[in-house]
Amino acid sequence: MKILIINGPNLNLLGVREPSIYGSRGFESYLDELRKTYPNVDIEYFQSNHEGSIIDEIHRVGFSYDGIVLNAGAYTHTSVAIADAISAVTTPVVEVHISNVHRREEFRHHSYLSAVCMGVICGFGLNSYRLGVEAIIDNNNKTK
Repeated sequence: MKILIINGPNLNLLGVREPSIYGSRGFESYLDELRKTYPNVDIEYFQSNHEGSIIDEIHRVGFSYDGIVLNAGAYTHTSVAIADAISAVTTPVVEVHISNVHRREEFRHHSYLSAVCMGVICGFGLNSYRLGVEAIIDNNNKTK
């Protein structure tokens, strides 16, 4: 099984960026733990602050991987282009957010991505990614 985790803009600063919202742990150490938790799953990671790069990555894996866990960051609330990329591929995508976006600023309450994703997970800190991986594994087991 192959799953790609994609992090969008500013998520390269996890561990130092607004720790009261995003926590004080960097993503790389969490990713190591996630890979150890799921040794039979090939979990790849990609981060970019650039919308086009995220779209290119969705296209790259969108017909061959078992799932994508996507935290598009602020692009969640602005990017029709990323939503179109998700719609164009067959690989299921789970939208995740570290914080509960519905408890934050009003503009964060709308997602262009939710309607084209398999599901949405938010508010569980870095564990939102683990829940996204588990959703993809469960979905894959049901479709086999």
